[in-house]
Amino acid sequence: MATEHMNIVFVGHVDHGKSTLVGRLLAEAGALPEGKLEKLQRYCERNAKPFEYAFLLDALSDEQSQGITIDIARCFFKTDKRKYLILDAPGHIEFLKNLVTGAANAEAAFLVIDAHEGIQENSRRHAYMLSLLNVKQVIILINKIDLIDYSEAQFNQVKHEFADYLSQIGIEPIAYIPVSGREGDNITELSNRSSWYQGNTVLAALDNFKKQDTDEKLPFRMHLQDVYKFTNGGDNRRIFAGQVSSGTLSIGDKIVVYPSGKKSTIKTIESFNSLPQKAVTAGYSTGFTLHEQIYAKRGDVIVIEKETPPKTASTIKVSLFWLGIKPLSLNKTYYLKLGTSKTKVVVEKILNVLDTSSLAMSETAREIRTNQAAECILSLFMPITYDDLQTNPTMGRFVIVDEYDIAGGGIIQGHIDDDKTKLQAQLYQRNTHWVTGNISLEEREQALKQKSQLILITGDGPSEQRKMVAAQLERQLFSQNKFAYYIGIGNVKHALESANEQTNIADDVSFKRFSEVLNILLDTGLIIIATVANMTPVNLAELEMITSHLNVVTFWLGRPRQEIKDASFIEIDASATADILVKRIFSHIEHSITV
Repeated sequence: MATEHMNIVFVGHVDHGKSTLVGRLLAEAGALPEGKLEKLQRYCERNAKPFEYAFLLDALSDEQSQGITIDIARCFFKTDKRKYLILDAPGHIEFLKNLVTGAANAEAAFLVIDAHEGIQENSRRHAYMLSLLNVKQVIILINKIDLIDYSEAQFNQVKHEFADYLSQIGIEPIAYIPVSGREGDNITELSNRSSWYQGNTVLAALDNFKKQDTDEKLPFRMHLQDVYKFTNGGDNRRIFAGQVSSGTLSIGDKIVVYPSGKKSTIKTIESFNSLPQKAVTAGYSTGFTLHEQIYAKRGDVIVIEKETPPKTASTIKVSLFWLGIKPLSLNKTYYLKLGTSKTKVVVEKILNVLDTSSLAMSETAREIRTNQAAECILSLFMPITYDDLQTNPTMGRFVIVDEYDIAGGGIIQGHIDDDKTKLQAQLYQRNTHWVTGNISLEEREQALKQKSQLILITGDGPSEQRKMVAAQLERQLFSQNKFAYYIGIGNVKHALESANEQTNIADDVSFKRFSEVLNILLDTGLIIIATVANMTPVNLAELEMITSHLNVVTFWLGRPRQEIKDASFIEIDASATADILVKRIFSHIEHSITV
């Protein structure tokens, strides 16, 4: 029988003794490498420093010199019952985002409070974050009881005060344990100095945590990291790679790719530098090949067809905690990341903002400030695939990136159906009924010696200019032995719409039909040049949903417009001649169309 594994996080206010407690636990339980404790003690003697058990974990030089935990300290620990990954999360307010990383991966938590200093603002913040991240099993360690002379009355005072706060945020602690990391009280053995306490030691409480439904028993989920192809020695495998979040995948399983709905069957399960496997389970990074070749991209979620399906949405209701220096504001564009999926996002509505210390709530706030929690409605540029926390916790947790920094995180409570969600549902149905041939897009690209690409030429300038530039670009690509094809939205409109429709058809229907035609053409391996007037980021997001194609580049010819200041659009001064415009466009695409 395989040994059980469990992730445990230690959290608490700075200087309340988390690292000392963890270090003492490892030392007294005999979990340290042989000689490590003695080596550290000799180091402290040589450098005239008082020995601290916290030094066993605080590996960074800044941490040892300042006496604070900056990064997540990770250590492995084994008892007779199970193996543990212990996560010592930083307590300092500037490093709260590191705490989120640790708590998001934990099944249970110890929250540490200094018995002498009492409950601090970060004690409440950390407790709220455990609640927000749905960590159900929590034990409160009231530390440094040696500083209060092992007083039961003072212990109970801290306990009752914190219990009132915890009850308001939905946390019911399993136990409150009086401890001293420095003196070793109640860590692995009950202490005579606190004889009034007859509950579990920290070590016993650790083993009494209940293992949640193992990730292996949950529905299979794997965020796709990338698709790899190796050509040396005639190796034609296309390996879909990623880390398994939950469940078990076996050879022969029928899988579905979300959100597209494309289906195939597992042919082989690959592993690096070892024999091929018949199955792979949660926590392992792996790769697999398919019988029926399908197109999938980074961020897609792989699911077993017969198991509980995930949800797909582009407007979601969330609970989040904001850690950014600048406030989280309405209508500003951020990035939301869940697994390997990443999409632009704006805050559509702030439902309420909570002060996590006082629990005071505002329903009129227009922004979310540093270290505040909130419930919001988020609008995503592209739909994401997620699960309810009850179904699969890791598939319901996300982070928000502001510019280049992780500035917040939270959980998805549910979603609101909108036009993008309805469109994604239609595309899912389309793809589940799509009949494919036996030639993959990659094989076509290799044969044509080019990368399939969609080159969109848009703008608010004259349509004749866009058409001239597109036609000349097609001719230049053709002269360089590239297989390119130019098509304008007008061609599709006149080809697919009857005479009766032409005066009544809605623009959004015309654009959807145009996008579906582009989807078919891109699958042939061609380089497609398309023209359409006045595209917006919303139009582009819809087109990318319909085509599921990564290799899309959009050029804006015309007057600069603030609302499309977006990395997806490349602005080109339309006052230049057509020859110069073609040269500028070609310089942008030259490398991306090369195999």
